[in-house]
Amino acid sequence: MEPVSLNPPLVTLAVAERLIVAQDRAEPRITVSLDLGKSTVIVEPGPEQWSCPLGAFPYPFGLKERTVYAWSGSGFEAVSRFDGGLYKLVPTDWGPPTFEIDGIKMLPTARISPFEDAEDKVAMIRPRGKRVLDCCAGLGYFAHWCLIEGAVEVVSYEKSDAVIWLRSINPWSPRGDSRLKLIQGDISERIAALPDKSFDAILHDPPRFGTAGELYSQVFYNHLARVLVRDGLLFHYTGTPNKITSGRDVPREVRRRLELAGFQAEISGDGVLARRAPAGAAAARRSRDPRRAPR
Repeated sequence: MEPVSLNPPLVTLAVAERLIVAQDRAEPRITVSLDLGKSTVIVEPGPEQWSCPLGAFPYPFGLKERTVYAWSGSGFEAVSRFDGGLYKLVPTDWGPPTFEIDGIKMLPTARISPFEDAEDKVAMIRPRGKRVLDCCAGLGYFAHWCLIEGAVEVVSYEKSDAVIWLRSINPWSPRGDSRLKLIQGDISERIAALPDKSFDAILHDPPRFGTAGELYSQVFYNHLARVLVRDGLLFHYTGTPNKITSGRDVPREVRRRLELAGFQAEISGDGVLARRAPAGAAAARRSRDPRRAPR
């Protein structure tokens, strides 16, 4: 069964409640956001429908928290899709949404907007004038800020068709810029075909280690080093997903593997910032490391 085609306006429980209160009070017009806080519009609440520049719509009842709804042509439907797991666009208090896969939140939202968080991380690789590899595109927030900050090209890989569908509905996701090349594909497989030294900077925001271990492997990191120019910058988001439950220090493991691949790396915030070292540095480091490089 084909999924329902969804279009603006986008509403949440908070917006629906505001519309229904305005209807009860017979308010002639109110100002709300119908694109998750990106802009505001004037809405005219009527007895049976409410009107805005996008058209006239029925009042949305029975909406749930932590869910974004879009217009299907006959009603408001949750922006979610099952594709081997439940992929769902989730509103935040900041405006720009995050998304979840089977209830696992993919972007940080507790202390900062996921949009501003992406801005901070992109700043670390200084994208102006650079060709950037965006390994796990997600909703495209990294790509957005790379373009804003003057990247000459951003090549983004996203494995999931469901995530690409979510970003096609999300008004905060980038679109309409010829410098952005979005490729549906698994970067862990595609990277082997990318030319040596073809990128000036890399952003890597993979799913958790337990669900995408191939994106944390030594083989993959060796390829990251291969496709990056000398002195090129890499930011690798890690978080600390296993520190409390198992005591595993994922950032430290990532740093070590990146160093074995030929990077000079340091833990920075909730990830690892690394610079591609000169060609001989990796071999020298491996020769000094008595442990076998992990695969």
